[in-house]
Amino acid sequence: MSTQKRLVIFASGNGSNAETIIRHMSAKGHGAVVRVYCNASQAGVLARAERLQIPTIVFDRKDLGDPECVLAQLQKDAPDLIVLAGFLLKIPEVILAAYPHHIINIHPALLPEFGGKGMYGMHVHQAVKDQGATQTGITVHWVNAAYDEGAIIFQAQTTVGLEDSVADIARKVQTLEQKHFTQVIDRVLRT
Repeated sequence: MSTQKRLVIFASGNGSNAETIIRHMSAKGHGAVVRVYCNASQAGVLARAERLQIPTIVFDRKDLGDPECVLAQLQKDAPDLIVLAGFLLKIPEVILAAYPHHIINIHPALLPEFGGKGMYGMHVHQAVKDQGATQTGITVHWVNAAYDEGAIIFQAQTTVGLEDSVADIARKVQTLEQKHFTQVIDRVLRT
């Protein structure tokens, strides 16, 4: 009997974190990404998944909340863990109810600061810069019905200097994401 865990990734953008997760799971052999779910038909994550031979599903906002669409596919894929990696839509109650405490997200800031609706990607880094914050980082958290308010699993931080541009802040945060996210996923899978 296989003990390999099944993961699905939800992503909306370029997919650098998704690719890192897919490669990590493949190399470690204790988990496998069985599908990438995406709400943007032109997203870079789709090309990355295809290159790595991971099946994908593309859907729109309406499909996400329709139990006959995304939830039906999730039930077929039977994931042990759902990982949001740059996914920009709110997870609907129908999916949260079907997968309680099985969905994690990575946020590019130290929650509870710089979280909530509209706080994603470069918007977060711009807010960090505008506020003159001296620290930023990443937060991996459980997903619940509110944006960025689920219980925190892990945080890592980095300093922000006055001379740092928004692009510099983004690079520092991405370095943390690439370093820590797969380790946190491994830890969650073991619990």
